[in-house]
Amino acid sequence: MKLPTTSRADSVEKAMPDTSGDSSEPEHQSRREVLNVRDLSVRTDSGLQLLDNVSFTLGEGERVGLIGESGSGKSLTALSIMALLPDGVQAGGSVQLRRPGRGDDVAKEMVGGRERELSQVRGKDVAMVFQEPMTALNPTMRVGKQVSESMLIHGTRPDRRSAYAAAVALLDAVGIPNPAEAARAYPHHFSGGQRQRIVLALALANDPALLVCDEPTTALDVTVQARVVNLILRGVQERNSALLFVTHDLALVASICERVIVMYGGRIVETGPVRDVFTRPQHRYTQGLVGASDVRKTDERGRLTTIPGTVPPAGRFPDGCVFRNRCSHATASCSQTPEWTPTGDGKGHACFHPVGEGHPTAERGA
Repeated sequence: MKLPTTSRADSVEKAMPDTSGDSSEPEHQSRREVLNVRDLSVRTDSGLQLLDNVSFTLGEGERVGLIGESGSGKSLTALSIMALLPDGVQAGGSVQLRRPGRGDDVAKEMVGGRERELSQVRGKDVAMVFQEPMTALNPTMRVGKQVSESMLIHGTRPDRRSAYAAAVALLDAVGIPNPAEAARAYPHHFSGGQRQRIVLALALANDPALLVCDEPTTALDVTVQARVVNLILRGVQERNSALLFVTHDLALVASICERVIVMYGGRIVETGPVRDVFTRPQHRYTQGLVGASDVRKTDERGRLTTIPGTVPPAGRFPDGCVFRNRCSHATASCSQTPEWTPTGDGKGHACFHPVGEGHPTAERGA
């Protein structure tokens, strides 16, 4: 499927590809499970709750976007999946990874695992593309050796010669000019877009079952963004890998993902197929995000639409509904934590007053 590329200025509706009549991709429910996150909670040693009962799954070959404002818990969720949380932060719950069809379908638990075992999973079962490529590249090592060393560590190539040849082929596959020569260069010899391609080659080196991308195009200009996104899509499609794409860019999610998870205040507030969530949002926060992404809409003073207020500091969200202090529809009932409401076909939300329902005014002022 040829997927359109977009800039941040594009509206979400415009960015969504026409999928009518496209039945080439299996439904989420029929795919073999790659990632199972259950009741994931993260808190600091001082007691601040950063993530609260986060649960979702990814199937083989599925592309899922994880969206929300800065401070919503997106990157922390990605780091929890990788078991790369900083000191002073502890995870609870469960994060299980599988490699269906790759010779090892045994679930690996990432929460509470020993570092020796976790290091055998990272880079092989699951790999990550970070926002800043130099956080993933060794500035003192030639890039070809960095990519080949990953394959040798995980035993996916039998010897150094075949691993190095595979590394050169990967650099070529991600569009690095003169890959044989480039393999002998150091990271600082490349532009930002080229370094991100090298990180992608490193991430794909061992055919991971899950690729996690945390804002991989934010630091790149628009034309380079489009190339990197297309390379990511081609890489996961060729390997039938699941993709978790963390981003602020709703138009990008609309163009490349099948399903979307909306986070706010360290919780999942809504999830479902991209088209359903972006055209018929149920949670008031999702409604605000979609509205703010459309540059064609302005208020009565001609200003772009925004969500009122600001995101509270991490761990300082209100009790009950975490969005209630910014929501014009909040009532006294919102001081309680809303239950998750499944609405079929993998859709659901956690909101006392979802979009389209009546909103009582007697309790207003919570």
